[in-house]
Amino acid sequence: MSNHSHVSTLFLRLLVLLLSGTNAVKGHAFPIKEATVHDFHMAFKQNKLTSRQLVEFYLGEIRKLNPILRGVIEVNPDALLQADKADYERSAKLAGSLMGLHGIPVLLKDNIATKDKMNTTAGSFALLKSVVPRDAGVVKRLRKAGAIILGKASLSEWAGFRFGFPWGWCARTGQGRNPYVLSATPCGSSSGSAISVAANLAAVTLGTETDGSILCPSHFNSVVGIKPTLGLTSRAGVVPISPRQDSVGPICRTVSDAVEVLDVIVGFDHRDEASRTASKYIPRGGYKQFLNANGLKEKRLGIVRNPYFMFANGSVLPQVFEHHFHTLRQGGAILVDNLEIANIDVILGSSGEEAALEAEFKTFLNAYLKELVASPVRTLSDVIAFNNKFSHLEKIKEYGQEIFLQAEATNGINKKTLLKLARLSQNGFEKLMKEKKLDALVTPGSDISSVLAIGGFPGISVPAGYDSKGIPFGICFGGLKGSEPKLIEIAYSFEQATKIRKPPSFKP
Repeated sequence: MSNHSHVSTLFLRLLVLLLSGTNAVKGHAFPIKEATVHDFHMAFKQNKLTSRQLVEFYLGEIRKLNPILRGVIEVNPDALLQADKADYERSAKLAGSLMGLHGIPVLLKDNIATKDKMNTTAGSFALLKSVVPRDAGVVKRLRKAGAIILGKASLSEWAGFRFGFPWGWCARTGQGRNPYVLSATPCGSSSGSAISVAANLAAVTLGTETDGSILCPSHFNSVVGIKPTLGLTSRAGVVPISPRQDSVGPICRTVSDAVEVLDVIVGFDHRDEASRTASKYIPRGGYKQFLNANGLKEKRLGIVRNPYFMFANGSVLPQVFEHHFHTLRQGGAILVDNLEIANIDVILGSSGEEAALEAEFKTFLNAYLKELVASPVRTLSDVIAFNNKFSHLEKIKEYGQEIFLQAEATNGINKKTLLKLARLSQNGFEKLMKEKKLDALVTPGSDISSVLAIGGFPGISVPAGYDSKGIPFGICFGGLKGSEPKLIEIAYSFEQATKIRKPPSFKP
């Protein structure tokens, strides 16, 4: 069967499933699909919804749509118990039970450790049945806030660090599908998080990014992704690539939902040294105060035309982005156009980022595997051997493990390369932002991800439109370390002025 006819068959199956579905909770009029965290809390308060009903709805949607979308690896067998606990706490009027993420189901990317009945495998059979020593730092914070851990989202296997393409494939689920256009890429590596929240298989989700892995899936699945300043959220208990670049952040349907999640997961963790420095950026009173619809006023936004706005002939994007620039100006923003990042060619071509990541991956993955309570593999070398032994399961013949082999061949981290990357950041993006007194740089899609990645800078992706085939695209606002308050104001104002996001169309 050709790929096109396979996707057409999937589309017909989806159509039948969607037509047989319902959006409201049985016996209640509350529509769950596309609802926000704020909507859920209002419904809880008015006794129109319980956390149990919410979890049951999402479990039903996962049963129905996941065989096609492959956005979820496993569901938490204790999700309904956690929902009942949240409902009891709310009825007992427990402090904090009508705010934040209390009673809200959260789906976690499968490289984020949970010390419970679920696996943490980075999508690979090599880590199936491994036992983590404890919850990841962000999971501890979610549990403390009363969130319900709904399950684990699929991902590009090993967070996209075993092989380059295809994005969204892992051995444990197969190929994740973009819910807007099933034959389009979902991007990666946080593909399952973006697919699932876009298709209403979860209320909110968490992803991780080393370079583009939150911003790119958000852009391709018409959702909001926040890649925080390095260390603002703890990376402890997350299967690592590089502590110098790794970040954990929310992927949600709206900016307000993403900020609700961000408020819960930020903060110091003694198991992640970078969080000590970054915690000084957390504003008193949290991030929700920056959900300001007039947040564009007097914001200085930079535009780097080359290479970011060089679109193919016939593309709808030039026209769309010119319209967005007009919207930003109408909101009171000052657009500083035709800027240049001094060393952009080096950053995008020969920065040494890949070589640095490979060496760091070997070092830090080995340390992560060593700390597991039980595991079939203890080193990167063991994982490579596992993949060769179970090559049919891991599709080694089809996709290989080229990045693994390159990483295993490294012999320590090259300090000169790290120094080069730091200088590229300082003399490029950082210099431009400071000299031009910019609040954010505006770019299409996730094209700026490498610039933000090598410097540990934050970025927010917001839905910006759909191309002629119906494939979504986003707009990204990137800033200096700790600039989340400004980025949230800008992103929220843009979202409220445009309201572009629409539910998935499930086209073939």
